[in-house]
Amino acid sequence: MKFITPRPYADPEAAARELIRISAGVEPVQDGRIHIEKINWPMLADLKATPAEYKAGLDLAVARGWLWLHESGTYVKLTEAGKEILA
Repeated sequence: MKFITPRPYADPEAAARELIRISAGVEPVQDGRIHIEKINWPMLADLKATPAEYKAGLDLAVARGWLWLHESGTYVKLTEAGKEILA
């Protein structure tokens, strides 16, 4: 008997891949920069991920080299390794 429904982004791998998919659909503004709010809003508001799920996915994507996060936290860049995930 299960009392809770499974959350789709409870797995950081799934959350990281979804962040890559969202990032690929966003038009970069300058030098490949994607403002962080362009990926966190769809993840948190539209897909209903929790902040912890979002953060775990972002941390995993950065750790694996799929996204590059600026030290200020204001923007990310989709790396070549991240683009290969989509192929």
